[in-house]
Amino acid sequence: MNRTKLTAAILLALAGAASAQQGDGTRVAIPIAIWKPAKVDATPERIAALRAPAGFTVSAFATGLKNTRILAVAPNGDVYASRRDQGDVLLLRDTNGDGRADGAPVVVASRAGAHGLAIHDNKLYLATVKEVFVADIQRDGRLGELKLIIGDLPDSGQHPNRTLAFGPDNMLYITAGSTCNDCNESNPENATVLRASPDGKQRTIFATGLRNTIGIDWHPRTGELWGLDHGIDFLGDDDQQEELNKIELGKQYGWPHVYNKDSIYPQSTPVGDITKEEWKARSTPMVLGYTAHAAPMQLLFYRHGAFPADYEGDAFATMRGSWNRSKASGYEIVRIRFKDGQAQSIEPFVTGFLTDGGKTHIARPVGLAVARDGALLMADDANGVIYRVAYTGGKAKVAAAPPAGPMEQQASKGNGVPLTKDRPETKGDGKLTVRSSAFGDNGTLPMKFSEYADGVSPPLSWSAVPNAQSYVVIAEDPDSKPYQPFAHWLAWNIPANVTALPEGLQEQPRLTMPEGVLQGRTTRGSTGYYGPKPPVGDPAHRYYFQVFALDTKLDVPFGADREQLVAAMAGHVLAKGTLLGKYAQKIKPPK
Repeated sequence: MNRTKLTAAILLALAGAASAQQGDGTRVAIPIAIWKPAKVDATPERIAALRAPAGFTVSAFATGLKNTRILAVAPNGDVYASRRDQGDVLLLRDTNGDGRADGAPVVVASRAGAHGLAIHDNKLYLATVKEVFVADIQRDGRLGELKLIIGDLPDSGQHPNRTLAFGPDNMLYITAGSTCNDCNESNPENATVLRASPDGKQRTIFATGLRNTIGIDWHPRTGELWGLDHGIDFLGDDDQQEELNKIELGKQYGWPHVYNKDSIYPQSTPVGDITKEEWKARSTPMVLGYTAHAAPMQLLFYRHGAFPADYEGDAFATMRGSWNRSKASGYEIVRIRFKDGQAQSIEPFVTGFLTDGGKTHIARPVGLAVARDGALLMADDANGVIYRVAYTGGKAKVAAAPPAGPMEQQASKGNGVPLTKDRPETKGDGKLTVRSSAFGDNGTLPMKFSEYADGVSPPLSWSAVPNAQSYVVIAEDPDSKPYQPFAHWLAWNIPANVTALPEGLQEQPRLTMPEGVLQGRTTRGSTGYYGPKPPVGDPAHRYYFQVFALDTKLDVPFGADREQLVAAMAGHVLAKGTLLGKYAQKIKPPK
């Protein structure tokens, strides 16, 4: 099929899909281009033609490495590079300080799909599609035994490139892209940034609605997390822009239904009869946009002293390069200027990887790290070159870590509070009786209601309360660690004439049966019921299923967290009741 016919076929498919799935008469015709500049060799002459600001030089730190992806630099200057296609991690060293790697690289780890890297407490962390491994770094830079600490990251689909970063709070942050260009994900961990303990035993969803955020880092002065997200394909040359976001706990960043600052994607449909305007109202818009389809990869803040002073506190990011555009974009390193901790602009920093007037390329930039001497290192996954960007006369300093306060404050929200039934906001004299056909009060929850098995919500019923206008259900575990109490279920605006919920409710923001029930963000970070998952071997945890009768319906948006919900309930509780279930997992279930 020639290019004209292919474009026409895509347009027809898009228009047909929009009309069929949206069901509101939407019809959109978008001109589509697919253009992939040809790869040519990274010859010395082409490398010498690369462009950087005055005072900067660009050279090859290492060559012939094939599919180099993510970079990490140890405190002693050792450079680690993952290679996804080869499924390994390379070690490179520059012991004489000449700006070039000494000799051939050494393979120090081999795992299929090796990609994300992070170094913390003299350990190297490695992410594949579904796993995270950790190994001790030995004195010669080689690794001890790789140990699996996470083995159940979500399936990858379109975006398999997990990345890792340790925050100033000493927690491990994991990026997990979407499975698709635009869809309602069935696994709530897709299209997110995850937050995990260094041993991998605790994991929550930090932020959602991020189609494919690969590069994340913390501002050196504010300690706030920033990331660059990939825009949706097939929207034309200039949409969707690549998005720079300030990423905060519990926030939703628009994908797949909203893009740019407030644009609505024509084809997709939110679940639960949620309108796109409602989805937009719940979404946090991007801070800055950059040229569409440039494909942002690794991002880092510069705080290392060897560049001019006005670079301190700015960020750099790699743009791997477009394919869904009539004129190529990306293929560069960009600088993100910040002022007083806030992003101001994004501009090219190192260019020239596109050659022959944009018809060819010598590199597709991916990895980004800072060498011990303060130079910037960039990994190319096309010709396998690691580039070094240095400032003439620059001298590195020891970089101070970003402050931990902002991340710790976000994570502590709602932690260490009483059970909802015991909080002053839910004070009320009335009582109601809560029952379940699946277990008795103070009884054992059947395994199917846990995340070790089916993970479905249990059936609940309660006695009607006169004059009630709505009911709220909140399930909490006060025995969890480190989050106490752990919120397992938030549901509100249950109609006054409904006094029972069936087993296995949908895990989505709004229910259509019972009509109009809204559900919120659990401590895990997902929406809807999240079943018990106590550590194997723990004594039985207690799970309080609390039902509250209110004298009003709540003006609380879907996806709200427990603190938002409890604050809105204050002064409106007519009656409340509790059903206690217990659950322990004695034996680790088979995978």
